[in-house]
Amino acid sequence: MRIALTALAVALALSLFLAPRIALSQRRPAVSSRTTLSALTITTEPKAIVWLDEIRRGVTDTTGKLTLTKITAGRHTMRVRANGFKEETMPLLPGRGGNIAVKLLRTNDEAELTFQQAETAREEAKDDASRQQAAELYRRALKLRAAFPAAHVGLARLLLDLNEYKQALREIEGARAKRPVYPEASAVEGRIHREAAFTDEASRSFRRAIREARGFQPEAHVGLARILEENGQYTEAIAEYRTAIEQLSDTEPVIYQLLGAAYEKTQRYKEAVAAYEKYLQLAPHGSLAPAIRSIIDQLRREGEGREIIP
Repeated sequence: MRIALTALAVALALSLFLAPRIALSQRRPAVSSRTTLSALTITTEPKAIVWLDEIRRGVTDTTGKLTLTKITAGRHTMRVRANGFKEETMPLLPGRGGNIAVKLLRTNDEAELTFQQAETAREEAKDDASRQQAAELYRRALKLRAAFPAAHVGLARLLLDLNEYKQALREIEGARAKRPVYPEASAVEGRIHREAAFTDEASRSFRRAIREARGFQPEAHVGLARILEENGQYTEAIAEYRTAIEQLSDTEPVIYQLLGAAYEKTQRYKEAVAAYEKYLQLAPHGSLAPAIRSIIDQLRREGEGREIIP
């Protein structure tokens, strides 16, 4: 049995997940423990974006505070960015919890400010016209600073959204020219190849991203899982989805929908229901919630009397 959400809904969810919120650091080792620290509260500028190990974990409120939970034990790297300020990157030593203040300094670096505008414009883009405007901001940042790998990758993501695959790949080459080992660039390259229907190349790029990141690259794990699933390798796909979920610490509910669908294809309906229910727990008002509730109801009706669904 296979019960699917509409293609449009899934595409929307994936586009939200596979945004640059998941750019990952090669310095972060694979997670080997689910032990967590106490909650960590960051105090900095209002509306600042906070990344932990290059995974976007949230935005500070109007008072400049953000509390992070489910932080795995071990060493981490935190990055904080607020428009108009210089980015700050700092290590979090093992056992660090409680409260931490991050002082951001104002910047007059025109390239950095333009890049920040481009990032905001890309995240807020609703149509091709607004995406083109964001692309121009990235190009302007690159004119101001030629050695700007992050701007190349941001532009590549936009060009991917615009279905301009060849140009997007050129931007990935530009990023690698300045930063040869770049897990995020490799993950985006994989997405470009996949959208262009070059599955083998996509798989190689996703595996390269995972290798460059020493295993910790959820965007690539999800991309690889989708290819494995399309090839009928459901057990391997499920493993990749579960790895991504662990690495993202439940910050992206949509992966539970993908996991549930993969479980359905293997007729593991109890596990499918559990995955779908986890999505609803994390995103009860999410765009996929109504369809997922219908899937759960149908699975349970069809499972009655077969001891498949509790």
